[in-house]
Amino acid sequence: MQPIFQDNPDQKNIIELRGISQSYDGGKNWIMQDCDFLIEDKPNQGQFVVVLGMSGSGKSTLLRYIAGLQKPTKGEVKVNGKPLDKSQRVSMVFQQYSSLPWKTVLENVALALEFQGVGRKEREARAMELIQLVGLDGHQDKYAQYPTLSGGQLQRVAIARSLLANPEILLMDEPFGALDVKTRLVMQDLLTTIWRKFNSTIVFVTHDISEAVYLADDIYILKSQPSKFVEHIPISLPLVRDRTTKRAPEYISLVHEVEDKMVAVSEL
Repeated sequence: MQPIFQDNPDQKNIIELRGISQSYDGGKNWIMQDCDFLIEDKPNQGQFVVVLGMSGSGKSTLLRYIAGLQKPTKGEVKVNGKPLDKSQRVSMVFQQYSSLPWKTVLENVALALEFQGVGRKEREARAMELIQLVGLDGHQDKYAQYPTLSGGQLQRVAIARSLLANPEILLMDEPFGALDVKTRLVMQDLLTTIWRKFNSTIVFVTHDISEAVYLADDIYILKSQPSKFVEHIPISLPLVRDRTTKRAPEYISLVHEVEDKMVAVSEL
């Protein structure tokens, strides 16, 4: 089988996971084994990478490695060519609402800058720019909790906070999974707008194949027992997408292709 990831000598990697293995019982059983995940740095463009896989295949664990929230049993994790440390933590948006409910929307979005020692006036001004971008203008003084804010609004808070902390890389673990269909569609379009504005590298985990095809530049499929990437599907759709994209024959064909490959991977 041809390797899924290969080094490009003309392009440096923004994210590198090499030889990643994970065991929770001293090596008797391996959840993930010799797994590589390389994402090239594309300045002034960024990338939108979607990771698919069956439940338990290690998709969320993969993001936790990149975010510095978990260390693999074996292997190395690098961001921008350097091993992870506290100075380059990568932000992550979870499916569960992660805002601090005793703080306002403005305070939540500005949190990373507060930890960095940025003065109140500057951090609030910068936070307000992101609050306006994600459509929360007028809600900045509300407490970031349900039901004061809706689920979609709370995820907007999380996205704004992550972007302010590090707009270069955004990790998203099924961020729209708990939202209703209408809100989910709105959030998909908001995310594509944000991606084009910041040229971020986004690594996005989802179980929704149609969502994956709509958002992605590239889709990678992870098999389990033990986990390893076994499929790469480039998404050859226009960079700027909207609802009409989902009605195009090319989109429908790609959804069917990914569905077929997911079924094949589940049988490995």
